Amino acid sequence: MALLPTTRTEDIQSHMLLSIFFGILMCKIVYEITGLLSRFYFKGYSNLTMAVKVEWNNRGFSTFHALIVAIASFYLLVISDQFVEDPTRGLVVNRTSLLSDTVMGISLGYFLSDLAMILWCYPALGGVEYVLHHGLSMFSIILSLVSGQVQMYILIVLSSESTTPFVNLRWYLDVAGKKGSKLYVLNGIALFLGWLVARILLFIYFFAHMFLHFDQVKQVFPLGFYSLLVVPSVLTVMNVFWFWKIAKGLIKTLSKARHAHQN
Repeated sequence: MALLPTTRTEDIQSHMLLSIFFGILMCKIVYEITGLLSRFYFKGYSNLTMAVKVEWNNRGFSTFHALIVAIASFYLLVISDQFVEDPTRGLVVNRTSLLSDTVMGISLGYFLSDLAMILWCYPALGGVEYVLHHGLSMFSIILSLVSGQVQMYILIVLSSESTTPFVNLRWYLDVAGKKGSKLYVLNGIALFLGWLVARILLFIYFFAHMFLHFDQVKQVFPLGFYSLLVVPSVLTVMNVFWFWKIAKGLIKTLSKARHAHQN
């Protein structure tokens, strides 16, 4: 069995490249729009330092990407019949579609753009853990796009991006001086619950599904097979660590809010 099969047709490969380019272009457009709208609707934006403005705009396109990929992944995994249990349609690990290729291509374009900004501004936009997260994500998406395999599992992992808007809103509220607001507390609770569902429970489902379909997983090309075992495991450890920090932060926030209410 080849280490990395390249069975995708030239038309599909061209479509994937176009999707990646669109993902990069999307990031650039939303980055500029975020800055433009913020100047009009957030009075404090003009007083921010250039470094904070860069992160402010960067979080704009990361939020936009998260919403797109979360909605698309939910549609593909839950609403559509692309990955339904049907032996007559072949192995689940080999199923692809134009939409799933497009979603993954756009996500790859986003991760490339965001990683480039992280490295350019390092470590202002994130430390080594963000570089590792993006690097592993890009590696997995590339393998899946080139081979046309395990797209269901990649989409499950991409669904965890649904927590990103809550993370970004917390940062925006902090920068805007709204850390003591009710919205900050509610967002913290939503982040805790969202992280529990999308990055803990969903990953448990991921490994359970892979275990129950291991006869299919074993037929994935070698590099993809071992990556499917290692990469999600590393991401799970990172998710649990971040969940612990989120839980500590939420407890601290709720404690402060209760103390302020009592006074």
